[in-house]
Amino acid sequence: MAVPIVIDCDPGHDDALAIMLAAGDPGIDLLAVTTVAGNQTLEKTTFNALRVCTVAGITGVPVAAGCAQPLVEPLEVAEDVHGVSGIDGPRFPVPTVAAVPEHAVELLRRVLIGHPEPVTLVPTAPLTNIALLLTRYPEVAGRIKEIVLMGGSTERGNRTPAAEFNIHVDPEAADIVFRSGVPVTMCGLNVTHQALATPGVLARFEALDSELGWICVELLRYFAGTYRRLFGFSAPPVHDPVAVARVIDPRIVDCVDAHVAVELHGRHTRGATVVDLHGRLGLPANARVAVGLRTDLFWDRMVAAVAALGAARD
Repeated sequence: MAVPIVIDCDPGHDDALAIMLAAGDPGIDLLAVTTVAGNQTLEKTTFNALRVCTVAGITGVPVAAGCAQPLVEPLEVAEDVHGVSGIDGPRFPVPTVAAVPEHAVELLRRVLIGHPEPVTLVPTAPLTNIALLLTRYPEVAGRIKEIVLMGGSTERGNRTPAAEFNIHVDPEAADIVFRSGVPVTMCGLNVTHQALATPGVLARFEALDSELGWICVELLRYFAGTYRRLFGFSAPPVHDPVAVARVIDPRIVDCVDAHVAVELHGRHTRGATVVDLHGRLGLPANARVAVGLRTDLFWDRMVAAVAALGAARD
């Protein structure tokens, strides 16, 4: 049975692939897409979500814009990684879908209350919208099956030596989410760096010979260039779809239970996720933490989802 989810995102090259995976895989019932400022400004991330929905033929799924700023600090975008548009590389057509005139937090509340079963939230962006939802409407916590997020790391960061970008942008929001009591699964850099879009992966998208398949190739080629230049990666890690894949089939992403705290004050470590993998603090686990990825299963589902969407479009 398909799992009902809402993706909260800031497209972003890998967010685009996460949306496609959620829309194209039969294991997911995509109820809504909400956007937040992160990889680029809210105006740009929302426009990018609409562009992705247009090229992927995703209709009937409401898209709503959310928070334009983190809870405390000024917004820091990732233009060095994702470009001026937030999704540089492909040439997208003008969107044929529009955002709904509703704040993302209000749409999230409405979806959670109105759906007949608890809904899984999949944030692949700074957690501002989710934190605001939980603080403004605490009564909806019981309507959330779980929060499966892309963010954090058990090891190094990618925005600072200690902090992963999504958590770094709004650590106060992340702190609220991890302390909320809602079940949380964290898919951090330590596992998403295993999801490498190698030349063999790009060849699989090329072999689809569809407009959407070629857009994925262009997305990944641009992403490869920035990761090679900034981090020395031979192939780009595709972060955000890993969280969606965990929802589709938990066997794809291995997890362990651990206590996760978010560092809010460290001069060099603000935004770091402190993951107590060995129980040294004696605190109860508050998250499932991803530690391993079945890359074969992951890419099979990703390519199949793009194939399905492309076939429906063509």
